[in-house]
Amino acid sequence: MKFLFEVTETLSRTVEIEADSAAEAYQKGRAKYKNCEIVLDETDFVDVDFKTFENPEPQQDVDI
Repeated sequence: MKFLFEVTETLSRTVEIEADSAAEAYQKGRAKYKNCEIVLDETDFVDVDFKTFENPEPQQDVDI
């Protein structure tokens, strides 16, 4: 029998953004992340989650 094993890691970092509003800070933060100015690594590790799923067998064609 085969199973699928999933690993989900959560990384998190808080950075200070200079802006006139929360909306502007959000936009600037997303832009910094998109432009690789904010890059998370192993030092930003917060949590890990593991899940196991049954690997469904491929269905066979059945003639009716």
